[in-house]
Amino acid sequence: MNTSIDYKNSNLIESLTVFFGNEMNFARIKFLSLFIIALCKVQTVCFEKIATGFDCNVQKTSSLRRIQRFIASYVLDIDLISKLVFALLPHEPPYILTMDRTNWKFGSVDINILAIGIVYQGVAFPIIFRLLPKKGNSNTQERKEIIQHYIKLFGKSSIKELVADREFVGEHWIEFLNYEEIKYHIRIRENFIMNNPRTGQKVKVSWLFSGIKLNEIKVLRKIYYINNQLCYLSASKIKNKDGVPELQVLISFNCPENAAESYKDRWQIETMFKAFKTSGFNIEQTHLSDLKRIEKLFAMVIIAFVWAYKVGLFLHQNIKQIRMLNHGYRAKSFVKHGLEHIAKILLNANCQDDIGIFDFLSCS
Repeated sequence: MNTSIDYKNSNLIESLTVFFGNEMNFARIKFLSLFIIALCKVQTVCFEKIATGFDCNVQKTSSLRRIQRFIASYVLDIDLISKLVFALLPHEPPYILTMDRTNWKFGSVDINILAIGIVYQGVAFPIIFRLLPKKGNSNTQERKEIIQHYIKLFGKSSIKELVADREFVGEHWIEFLNYEEIKYHIRIRENFIMNNPRTGQKVKVSWLFSGIKLNEIKVLRKIYYINNQLCYLSASKIKNKDGVPELQVLISFNCPENAAESYKDRWQIETMFKAFKTSGFNIEQTHLSDLKRIEKLFAMVIIAFVWAYKVGLFLHQNIKQIRMLNHGYRAKSFVKHGLEHIAKILLNANCQDDIGIFDFLSCS
């Protein structure tokens, strides 16, 4: 078996050419392959370090200039990345979507990303994202646009349901989801006012669930008005991150027998963001401040993220399970597990690729 580094590079180029060949010229596909391979080696988005990981017969300074030119001037079709991720998903639609927002600050610039992920076994695959030129919460129009973009690319029939946290409420947003008949389970604050359409009674939703016990789930079978929009209500008493019991109230498009169970999947997008930041690719180390350039970087990291996750999940299920810690969580994520294995293969010319890591980026 040929285990040389150059041979491994050509494997990734071949995999990406199958998908991008009709939409992207070969030079760009080759650059994309070199960038993803270097990113998996150094596990940071710092361009100087990525340049050292480029496997080509040029000096580091030349590779660095190549990276900078690509980021500055090449128009990368982000929809192509979304379609690649969709094609690589290890399960069939319809999918549970989770929506969330993350931000960080570089100097005086706020980096704010609104994203939709597709839920699968402990993580959310980033499928659509939008960089917001501001700090703070997203608004209704931004949320509608990102959902409409998803539907344009993949169809409404691919959506099983949408889960989201307390940021993603509001009269016109819920009105939009109801009108589009997109099933949802969204958390609201317990001080929201409920309006009973049968009696006209108005009370805080916490009053409806005042007697609920820890780990108990209560589902209301009748429909109510929340923010002037009809929806169903359910709640459970849970412990928050600090171990303090609190009420978790959810609104749903349809009768929510499984709302609490589905809502648990919302946390998987936070696992995704963590992998992008501190436990995978250290995206906060970028010195970019231009949003269009950050968008390109984020899109390329997405490919590496999906690759690492799929490899890590396979290793855990078939080769070597991730050790469980005393508190019941895995010692590392599937992404980190896969990333470490990919880096080992890429960094060692004589390290044999027994599982075919490049096959995990094949859409065929």
